[in-house]
Parts: sequence; structure tokens; C-alpha cells
Amino acid sequence: MVAITLKRIDIQEKVIMKALLDSSTTELVMSSEFVRKQGFKLKKTEKPIYVRNVDSFLNKERPIEYTVEVNIYYQEHRKRTEIDVIRKQKRSVILKILWLTYYNPEIDWRTEKVKMIKKEREREKETRRKRVEEKE
Repeated sequence: MVAITLKRIDIQEKVIMKALLDSSTTELVMSSEFVRKQGFKLKKTEKPIYVRNVDSFLNKERPIEYTVEVNIYYQEHRKRTEIDVIRKQKRSVILKILWLTYYNPEIDWRTEKVKMIKKEREREKETRRKRVEEKE
């Protein structure tokens, strides 16, 4: 679990919460109960999205028909994205494998510390580039 902030696009309201990092899920998902409690604005999908379980069988719940658009903040990182709304989800928000792949964080599972190394490497490259330019 990681502490994140979700910022609603429609009214710029922030929600601070803990999200589950799950390397086996392929999409960002948010529980319909959490959406209802927080008052997120629903956006209808163009067509229903059918969900498959880890065992490759279709999920018994109805397909995904709505998303919510939010900014996700973690440490100093911000990502504007749409999150699929799924029924009967135990966790409020689950961050998908693509989020993990994009940021490629170092995760200490025992202490639940997450270090966002991609941005740190980008800052280091930028600092080196500036030093080279200053020397020229």
C-alpha cells in the first residue's frame, strides 16, 4: 500500500488515501463504493469493458461501464489519468502494472517504502547536461 493523493478534475478537491500496488492487474481500478462516497464524477465508457480474473475466466460482476478522471499524486509526481470503476472491489484504488512499469519504482515490501527512481534519474541527467553546458 502506498499513500497517494487523488485530485478530482471537476472541482479540484483532494482525497488522501492508500492505494494497493498490484503487478498482476492490467488497469487502474477504483471501487464503485469509493467513487460514490467521494462523489467522483462518472464518465461513461464508449462500450462495456469485460474483466477477466487471474484464472482468465470472465469476472462474474457486470462489465466496466464508467471511469473517473483524476490527477494521481505520489511524492512529487503527478499523473492525469482515467481510472476504471469496478463493482464489489475490496480495495478503494489499485495501481496497475503499467503505472509500475512507467515509473519503475524501487519498492521495499517490508517497510512499504517506494522510491521513484525514474524521475530521480531524469533530474540527474538534467543536472549533468546543465553542467556540460556551463563548461562549454
